[in-house]
Amino acid sequence: MTKGKRFGGLAIVASLAALLTSGAFAQSAGSTEQVRIGYQKSSTIINILKTNGSLEKALAPLGVTISWHEFTSGLPLLEAINSSNVDFGADVADTVPVFAQAAGAQLAYVAEESASPTAQAILVAADSPIKTVADLKGKKVAVTKGAGSHFLLLNALAKAGLTFRDITPAYLTPADGRAAFVSGNVDAWVAWDPFLTSARKQSNARILADGSNGIASYKRYYLASASFTDRRADVLNVIYAKLSETGKWVKAHPKEASELLAASWGIDAPTVEEANSHRSYQVGVVTAPGLAEQQKIADAFFAEGLLPKNVDTAAVKIWAPKGY
Repeated sequence: MTKGKRFGGLAIVASLAALLTSGAFAQSAGSTEQVRIGYQKSSTIINILKTNGSLEKALAPLGVTISWHEFTSGLPLLEAINSSNVDFGADVADTVPVFAQAAGAQLAYVAEESASPTAQAILVAADSPIKTVADLKGKKVAVTKGAGSHFLLLNALAKAGLTFRDITPAYLTPADGRAAFVSGNVDAWVAWDPFLTSARKQSNARILADGSNGIASYKRYYLASASFTDRRADVLNVIYAKLSETGKWVKAHPKEASELLAASWGIDAPTVEEANSHRSYQVGVVTAPGLAEQQKIADAFFAEGLLPKNVDTAAVKIWAPKGY
């Protein structure tokens, strides 16, 4: 199996090749260095920093500018980091680095967002006869491959006495997953915020199970290429400080944050505010003990035959900000 397939298919490789051909990742000329930041729609803190321009201002004294690159989900983002097309990746769910590591990616953990177990869930239609996770047996479930929601589904099934082979997975992006869910082409959809809250409020969806009760803690991680952490610790120190500061601001100013995000997300502010209430946005330093659940995630996917090889999650490099 090729590395492109391990990361989710040849489409990812093709899209990256197109970006390279177009020069989207080219560094700027002259003494100013361009740091390439990848993010997702669910990368709330980075979306705010991108919108208000405060990260650019903080990095300007270092002679650094930013180019922003949006990805549909975490796996293609980490593939872009591993292939040196992105320097720093905004938060991806805990499952994503495990799949990247299994594919041989050379990454480094930079920061973590503490657990937000209710920010992802298995959704069914409000009038669906499916009442428990056990009722998913034999059903078609939309899920994004390698996302945190993938582990939520896997572990929820296990706790209900089922295996992944008891369902028919439909590996879809968030947008395609929602379309399939709304049209009735799948029986359930595993989503994360803000898609989760938006679907629940606008598409008459019901939560079948979330990550509560030990199913999936749903931590999110910021990563960079291992070489970038060695070369530009000064840049990462600034980024880390702004992530921590902005995460606290989001929780302290929920209405202002939701209004700032509403336009870029294309979701009304009240829905954004509710979605944000499910996330901790508590950015902290990554530690080896704190990565314990990563090994559980890796072991669970490998046991189900969903990971090409088992990995030692403690072997991934951990970067720490100045003073730690």
